[in-house]
Amino acid sequence: MAVMTALGSISSLLAVGRKPAKDERIAIFSDALNHASIIDGIRLIERQQEAVVFVYKHCDMSHLDFLLSSCSIEKKVVVTDSLFSMDGDFAPLPELVELRRKYGFLLVIDDAHGTLVCGDNGGGVPELLECESGIDISVGTLSKAAGCQGGFVACSTRWKSLIQSRGRSFIFSTALPVPVVASVQAALHVSRKERWRRSLVWRHVQYFASLTKLNITSPIISIVVGSEEAALRAGRHMLRSGFHVTPIRPPTVPPNSCRLRITLSASHSPDDIKRLVDALNPWLSDKHAKQSFVEGHAEQSYVVASKL
Repeated sequence: MAVMTALGSISSLLAVGRKPAKDERIAIFSDALNHASIIDGIRLIERQQEAVVFVYKHCDMSHLDFLLSSCSIEKKVVVTDSLFSMDGDFAPLPELVELRRKYGFLLVIDDAHGTLVCGDNGGGVPELLECESGIDISVGTLSKAAGCQGGFVACSTRWKSLIQSRGRSFIFSTALPVPVVASVQAALHVSRKERWRRSLVWRHVQYFASLTKLNITSPIISIVVGSEEAALRAGRHMLRSGFHVTPIRPPTVPPNSCRLRITLSASHSPDDIKRLVDALNPWLSDKHAKQSFVEGHAEQSYVVASKL
């Protein structure tokens, strides 16, 4: 939210004491399945008449290209999750970087689920996909792989100055406590020195895929079960089986696409994963149908996001 409000403030600063005209605003292009914090930041600057918002179909670069080519607003920003939290798929960052070269927009990513997990050095999805130099602003969290709390923005000195002076949620919140910062430093040390943890996570992903024959590409795995009642029943079954797998329901996902969301970590063992798959078996029996349901969900979510 701090990043989005800071970017939106550019149009107000340039308008000098008046509301910016439509062609003076920032054009924001947002993936249909972006995280709620991105959506909330966009809503805020849109309400302040600082931005014009375009939602492109999930990871659809042809649709994004069309929207960019049709937009006459000079200042453009494309914002996307790098690794999507509900479906576990990656944004096509190399293709986004190519479009950035073509249109000259600012590329902003939310790398919350990639930080310390993806890439040889834990540099996130941009490192994994070898396109770090093409990212302008990367937002990350300290509450997932780092195991702490808070977040960070990685950017140039110029963007840092803007966010510090115009990012409302940054300005009006308290700094992280020193013990938390020390914990983050320790987590970074562990990430650098114990790379086997990162490698183990990806071996778990491969093992889970081999057992289930599901087409998964990350440690975030969604098993779509349908209705809220079905998701709650599945969650209770998993708890009785010894696994805490939270059912994901609206408003986090659209109606009738409720799911079990699994996140594999280095603390799991191969035996844990085998028992997990056995417990999930009632919802894995029709893999192809469920995969089609997930693909259809992405299109449904685009419609919902467009209306928002």
